[in-house]
Amino acid sequence: MEEEQNTVSPSRTSTEQIQQDTAKLPHQYGCEHYRRRCKIRAPCCNQIFSCRHCHNEATSSLSNPKDRHEIVRHDIKQVICSVCNTEQEVAQVCNKCGVKMGEYFCDICKFYDDDTSKQHFHCDGCGICRLGGREKFFHCEKCGSCYVIEMRGNHSCVENSMKDYCPICYEYLFDSVKQATVMKCGHTMHMDCFREMAKQQQYRCPLCSKTVIDTADYWKLLDEEIEAVQMPEQYQDEVSILCNDCNSTSKVAFHIVGHKCKQCASYNTRRIAGTGS
Repeated sequence: MEEEQNTVSPSRTSTEQIQQDTAKLPHQYGCEHYRRRCKIRAPCCNQIFSCRHCHNEATSSLSNPKDRHEIVRHDIKQVICSVCNTEQEVAQVCNKCGVKMGEYFCDICKFYDDDTSKQHFHCDGCGICRLGGREKFFHCEKCGSCYVIEMRGNHSCVENSMKDYCPICYEYLFDSVKQATVMKCGHTMHMDCFREMAKQQQYRCPLCSKTVIDTADYWKLLDEEIEAVQMPEQYQDEVSILCNDCNSTSKVAFHIVGHKCKQCASYNTRRIAGTGS
């Protein structure tokens, strides 16, 4: 479809009337993902969708795997005003009816949203828009993503840690709409997945096996259990262990309950040699 040329500028009265009418019905336009007064034409398949998420959900469910694809947000060139149905180049204000197609607008990401309470901001380092307010975040160059200010100088950096898949649900983290968290080891996953992992009493990072939750009470419980349960004489041998937390090796007394690292006192260890070695 060719771009419709705007030959007559809308009068101030008609533009104000349209804006007042659309303001009265804030939920009339948009989709389940965003409130906005425009749709996008996907440059990859030339189809019209309410937003990139609507496009990705539709194309990811196509029966032919070869047809499945995701839109590149920065490649979007055309939008369709939801008020007057005019297709035009990406801009915040419709060039025909004058309505603002999104209270927040990013010309780089081709992104619109009326819900300014989300406090959108564009991060040049990430190359995409983020939520939560620019003053509350900083961009970590090594990790390649935005983190809350409280984490500045207070997290383990893993190069491009956010440009990876959640180790639990395997969704790509960098531009996921779900909240993500950085674990003590520096690896990342969705917050919901992290909570579910903790609920299942899984305390180790799925990627590096380091302890990522507070296990002080659990370690104390193991201390008490080992002290209370003496191993039979035939099993009173030493075993070699590797600590997943501090990476040190040591020889400790074999016990069926667990083996405590001599360096950092963690029970997050593994045997690296058999009994008696």
